[in-house]
Amino acid sequence: MNEVAKVIPLHGTGSGRAASSHRLPDRTQAEESRSRHPSSYAEPRPPTPLIPTPLIPPTGVPPLPATAEPNALDSVKSSLVEQIAGTAEFLRRRLSGDYTVDEFGYDPHFADALWLPLLRPLFDNWFRVEIKGIENIPNDGGALVVANHAGVIPVDALMTSVAVRDHHPAHRPLRMLAADMAFEMPGVGNIARKAGHTLACNPDAERLLRMGELAAVFPEGFKGIGKPFSERYKLQRFGRGGFVSAALRTGAPIIPCSIVGSEEIYPKIGDITPLARLMGMPYFPVTPFFPHFGPLGLIPLPSKWYIEFGKPIYTDSYDAQASEDPMVLFELTDHVRETIQHTLYRLLAKRRNVFLG
Repeated sequence: MNEVAKVIPLHGTGSGRAASSHRLPDRTQAEESRSRHPSSYAEPRPPTPLIPTPLIPPTGVPPLPATAEPNALDSVKSSLVEQIAGTAEFLRRRLSGDYTVDEFGYDPHFADALWLPLLRPLFDNWFRVEIKGIENIPNDGGALVVANHAGVIPVDALMTSVAVRDHHPAHRPLRMLAADMAFEMPGVGNIARKAGHTLACNPDAERLLRMGELAAVFPEGFKGIGKPFSERYKLQRFGRGGFVSAALRTGAPIIPCSIVGSEEIYPKIGDITPLARLMGMPYFPVTPFFPHFGPLGLIPLPSKWYIEFGKPIYTDSYDAQASEDPMVLFELTDHVRETIQHTLYRLLAKRRNVFLG
């Protein structure tokens, strides 16, 4: 049992030395083993670099904006900077005299930089005025806007001026023809002149229209703004047709204007006549809040407003003598009045709520 096991080489039948002669001199043992058992080994791979995976939002969820929206504080700061810059520019122009005033006292720089900005919050946020038919106002040349009047205080005239200045394509200033009482009040008369208003008289109206200005008149006068709440939206007498005469003399078109919402800002339920006479006023109104609540009663109620400008009524086809003809004046005056009245009824029929519209 002393036999020694005989080892048979794997490659060929030669001796171990002969077999070893077939090996490649530069191969390692591991490489030989891999070549004999390829299924047992895999080639080494370089390490995979770490690439950040983009955050993909779930389906149906919009991606976040690249930059965050400015916060409320930034908006306030920006608004404050603009106001300071605007005020500085206004003062610079006023102190240097870099502005013009026309023969009526109209100061466009004062009106655009100071007066109209004070009225816009009422127009946009308090009364939320909606405008229709602004395209009926011509882009240039003289024209006469004729509107109904109401509200105890003539706020409707101010809101109409903002509507035309801000929303007309040509941004035309509206030159109001106001009662003489407005120019007799301390402070008020000076502001009215600077804002572009003048006396409601034929000579001034004709001069404005011949200059190519856009003028406005409220023929009801104090009878309109001082009528009781029970007669709201019922037009009062339009006078003797003075505004029609001015339009005929100059050939300017007449633009009927209907305003809904002004009747409810100060509902007039009474009038203290003795006090009105003592103060030299056409009336001293009593409303549900004034004079009971003092100055707080002067805050207008936030009614919803609608201002509609009607189709122009052209006057340039009449002859030169038409402005002196009582029948022509009466017919045109009545036509304008009826147009405004029917439009008021139509707007009121569509309105569902005094304050919500």
